[in-house]
Amino acid sequence: MNFKYRIEKDTLGEVKVPYNKYWGAQTERSRNNFKIGKEGSIPIEIIHSFGILKKAAAYANFSFGILSKKKRDFISKVCDEIIDGKLNNQFPLVVWQTGSGTHTNMNINEVISNRSHVLMGKKLGVGKPYIHPNDDVNMSQSSNDTFPTAMYIAAYKKLVEKTIPFIKKLRDALEKKAKLFRNIIKIGRTHLMDATPITLGQEFSGYVSQINHGINSIEKTLDSLSELAIGGTAVGTGLNSPKGYDVKVTEYICKYTGYPFKITNNKFSALASHDAMVESHGAIKQIAVSLIKISNDIRFLSSGPRSGIGEILIPENEPGSSIMPGKINPTQCEAIIMVCTQIIGNDTIISMANSSGNYELNVSKPLIIYNFLKSSNLIADACKSFYSLCIEGIRPNYLRIKEFLNKSLMLVTALNTRIGYDKSAEIAKSAYENNTTLKEESVKLGYLTIEEFEELVDPSKMI
Repeated sequence: MNFKYRIEKDTLGEVKVPYNKYWGAQTERSRNNFKIGKEGSIPIEIIHSFGILKKAAAYANFSFGILSKKKRDFISKVCDEIIDGKLNNQFPLVVWQTGSGTHTNMNINEVISNRSHVLMGKKLGVGKPYIHPNDDVNMSQSSNDTFPTAMYIAAYKKLVEKTIPFIKKLRDALEKKAKLFRNIIKIGRTHLMDATPITLGQEFSGYVSQINHGINSIEKTLDSLSELAIGGTAVGTGLNSPKGYDVKVTEYICKYTGYPFKITNNKFSALASHDAMVESHGAIKQIAVSLIKISNDIRFLSSGPRSGIGEILIPENEPGSSIMPGKINPTQCEAIIMVCTQIIGNDTIISMANSSGNYELNVSKPLIIYNFLKSSNLIADACKSFYSLCIEGIRPNYLRIKEFLNKSLMLVTALNTRIGYDKSAEIAKSAYENNTTLKEESVKLGYLTIEEFEELVDPSKMI
């Protein structure tokens, strides 16, 4: 197969670049030098965030009189195309590149430069572009401060616009069930063994509380994620950027996103480490841990239908077996458990990647944001699937709930205050060994009359 190429140049010499692509020499070098894995492209959210950042930088540089209005407007126009997703196929690089994300920053710069060249009515690859990728698009910037800035814009937007809303919808679905089931008394369980009564609503309210705490944890990290590294340039000193540039570019980022971003109070830290990412992903992991517990509870409570617990009925979404006709499995529970297990693994990756900083620069930035956005998207999608295809369709199995409640030996706990722990334990043990009821053994052992037993052992008074 024959491909057409054009020649692009950088400081190392000439490079052949596909004739119809807007990227340049440095992007092509990275594309050829890092053919690692079949997955792991730089997240498109990073590309779109770079569009916001480069537009803001162009306007800030213009305000300081170091970039012409004409160049500002062309850069801005291409950035709008990037933000709108019109140039998504112009960003081919993978996560497995330089740890600073320099190649992706240059990919953005080159695309803006060459796309502007075409927008000016010129032919791609013919003549020198009016807008230089380094001198103009990257003016007052370094990959070392732009890539982390794009990371934090992307992470903040993802959490606010997708992750938190879908987690809240799952919380709301659980809360609705908690209220609906508030008067359904069932047997509680501890250590996987029978315990004293609880309502199904109380059980679900525990799930709601877990999710609420997780949401609060994520929301508390947004303040740290709003701190941007822009203006730090190469090592945090701000070399080659005008005084006040960081303030101005951040103002424009806030204007374009509608979110309260701010300048970090220490750019040296902002370039060298990404503790805010660790903190925020830790909160996502907290939700994941909670969801594994909740999902396991639901699949155990719905187990059966005849040989398990079966106290609740879950939606029948698809056949559960290729060999056993009529089998239905808790597939939504299993899916979200796998998602959450992946997120726990991603948390370890982010922690290790964040520790990979040397002096003034963390050198695993692409890996950090790749896994952060992966988790943010996964947990949002999984929560949406879980609440819409499982939680909302859960129904109580009243007969099963009543059967287990009436048979439970732990109702004997209500007798403690009347006849003491030892005699109560004797009743429970005798009922278990003789396969009789607590009432029968209480009367047989002479500890209580039928009337006294029925007065004391009332599940509605034990919740």
